[in-house]
Amino acid sequence: MVNKITPDAFWQAPSIAQPPALDEAQVILDGQEIENPDLSITEMEDGSIVVDLSPSQSTQDKDEGHDANLVDEVADLGGIATQLLDAIENDLQSRAEWLATRSRGMDLLALKLEEAKGDVGNTSAPVEGMSVVRHPLLLEAVLMAWSNARGELLPASGPVKVVDEGQRSSESDRLAVALEKDFNYYLTKKAKEYYPDTDRLLLMTVFGGSGFKKVYMDPMRRRPVSESVDAEDLIVNNAATDLRNAGRVTHRIRMRPAVMKRMKILGVYRDVSLIQPNPEYDTVERKEAQVEGIDLNNHALEDKEHTLYEVYCELDLDQFAPEHFKGKGLPLPYRVTIDKDSREILEIRRNWREDDEDCEPKTTFVHYPYIRGFGLYGWGLLHLLGNSTAALTAAWREALDAGMFANFPGFLVSKLAARQQTNEMRVPAGAGITVDTQGRPITDVVMPLPYKDVSQGLLGIMDRVKDAASRVASVTEIKVGEGKAEAPVGTTIALLEQASKIESAIHKNLHQAQSEEFELLADLFRDDPESFWRGNRRTPTKWSQEMFLRALNTYGICPVADPNVPSHVHRIMKAMALKQLQGANPDLYDARAVDAQILKVDRKSTRLNSSHRL
Repeated sequence: MVNKITPDAFWQAPSIAQPPALDEAQVILDGQEIENPDLSITEMEDGSIVVDLSPSQSTQDKDEGHDANLVDEVADLGGIATQLLDAIENDLQSRAEWLATRSRGMDLLALKLEEAKGDVGNTSAPVEGMSVVRHPLLLEAVLMAWSNARGELLPASGPVKVVDEGQRSSESDRLAVALEKDFNYYLTKKAKEYYPDTDRLLLMTVFGGSGFKKVYMDPMRRRPVSESVDAEDLIVNNAATDLRNAGRVTHRIRMRPAVMKRMKILGVYRDVSLIQPNPEYDTVERKEAQVEGIDLNNHALEDKEHTLYEVYCELDLDQFAPEHFKGKGLPLPYRVTIDKDSREILEIRRNWREDDEDCEPKTTFVHYPYIRGFGLYGWGLLHLLGNSTAALTAAWREALDAGMFANFPGFLVSKLAARQQTNEMRVPAGAGITVDTQGRPITDVVMPLPYKDVSQGLLGIMDRVKDAASRVASVTEIKVGEGKAEAPVGTTIALLEQASKIESAIHKNLHQAQSEEFELLADLFRDDPESFWRGNRRTPTKWSQEMFLRALNTYGICPVADPNVPSHVHRIMKAMALKQLQGANPDLYDARAVDAQILKVDRKSTRLNSSHRL
């Protein structure tokens, strides 16, 4: 039996009381019949039918088997939810001081405009009228470090470079260039959220010391996604020193009601009733909203977001364990999503690969550290310059207030002269006022307070504090243009290297994290190769699944940034050193090749070979 189904028929008759048997189907699209298409037909409870033209891509099929949502097969959901929520609360308490430090650091950025005049409750000044200006040391250092990291890790041509350590040939070169070009196309054109999202990640990393990336298959966009996670939204016990050895990692997700409904429709979350969300915000979220001038509590009822805890933890669910682990009581890695307000578990999924006999947890999060600290969270410029910025802020305020009082001094008035209409005798420039001195000399009636102007000692201390802090944070300006013109280029490079050792080490940390991020993206593309070009009608290369997997398994994916070159200044200096060596030994070097290499200092997207020939 053959049935003809047209798209118009579904719109005009969404409900069919007695649908015929649909053993075979013939679809008419744009007036053309497609015989025996690869489609899936599902009969709904109300009698309607749903036709899926791409059943291999449906989320429902993906949820079957190893990656299925196990929540409906678990008996003690309430006990698991209580256990995890209590553990998350303990994790939150363990990092309370870290949150307080991060919140105070946002004040030191001096991004919020404050009025100097006002009572103590409305300004940060301890007395009325005191200056509230803040020193921009921390802000300047953050912007310098952020701009340098962005320039190296997010070039305009794309952040990915292909590494080919094997034997080169014309065919392999074409395939490697195509992979590099299309991977960059994916991150810059298709995944348009990648650049602005990573941009914000780098800003928060250099400021607070830690940024995190979550690399996962998005069920709504149906493609791999790498999104930043604010450090305050990744809840880990402070005793953990690394994400890999943490027994529990919790991602706090703020989800709009509309997105929640979509996730239920897609079958990602269990379709269960949830109470009206009532989100609670921590000190960092409130401080961010205050700096931006946003009221977190002023939301319409339908706009309030659900607070979800996506917990990557270990549970003893023996019925879902592999055969060789059954009956041993071994907790295995699972991903559990809980609605905080309703205390309802929405999903429980295995968090290990199906072919992994050891059941090791999948890697989902990538830590971007500025400087690795004693625990999980790193040190940022907030930790390196926070106290110095506070000291310079206090000195700036004292200097400004001293200058104000020196120019507009207060005074003491004798009672004999106080019988005026007012004792606030403020004399404007070029004007005068009358004072009744009862016949006594005015110097005997009014005495100005002995305020002093800014001292040279205070200014000297301010300069020393700033210089010391800048050296610690490696944000001093390198005056490469000063010195003798005939100085050897090696000497200049040595001075440059000495002044930027901290910057170079930080760049290596960020480069390593981005390398891990790209490896996770490549693994997700191996699981679903079609997501690399799905929905993109203008793919630069016409990929097949076999060709794409061969490219991913043959070549390595790494950041285009050079881990040994932390800034563009270093790149230029090394190029000039190469030119000087060529000039000193013209018979040993190919002048055209050297000049070509120097001209390519900005082209960081060139494919890297093990020999990296000119």
